[in-house]
Amino acid sequence: MAKFLNTSATNYYLEELIKQARERLIIISPFLKLNDRIKELLADKDRMKIDVRLVYGKSELAPQEMNWLRSLEFVRTSFCQNLHAKCYVNEQAVIITSMNLYDFSQVNNNEMGVYIQRDQEPDLYREAHEEAQRLIRISEQVRLAAEKVEENEQPEEELEGRTYDKLTSSKIAKERGMRTADFMDRLLAKGYVVKDGEQLRLTDDGKKAGGEFRVSKKFGPYFLWPADIQV
Repeated sequence: MAKFLNTSATNYYLEELIKQARERLIIISPFLKLNDRIKELLADKDRMKIDVRLVYGKSELAPQEMNWLRSLEFVRTSFCQNLHAKCYVNEQAVIITSMNLYDFSQVNNNEMGVYIQRDQEPDLYREAHEEAQRLIRISEQVRLAAEKVEENEQPEEELEGRTYDKLTSSKIAKERGMRTADFMDRLLAKGYVVKDGEQLRLTDDGKKAGGEFRVSKKFGPYFLWPADIQV
């Protein structure tokens, strides 16, 4: 039987739905502004190589969300025109709710929703899952991967990087057969960068190691490092 969810219950079951995903995860929310807990859970799904589809519908993603999503390899992001539905799906359950995946809504708003389990309500789950898939099909995939530094389009500084022997974090990670997130974790461990809220900041030790912080109008903030940096 479907369960009624208030605001706190929606938050709880949403976290459980993300944690329990083992094959796929669909997140449909017009507004996106992820809190640290949701980011932590999604990053864990990325490490597990779970297929995550994220559909949003209100203008462009905020720069901090865009930059964070770029670091995830198994999250595909799409824009759906006129999206108003809020739906969260894994292979076993679905939440249909009034709550956006937006930190303000999760804390301040009065929300309602229902939690549907596949084994108890198979027809209802199937219909909701099929509608979620339809929204994915009609949405336009945001080419976050194409905007990553390691892809064809690169900041001017990276195209000249060989001359100055400095490359972006993602380029170095790719050349070393690593994920960008893992390379950044090593920089954190060495003390070359530190977390400053949701962003990373270059430290004095990072500067001494040759690191530079740059901002591109197209790619947002990024770091340059000596190609032979030891981490």
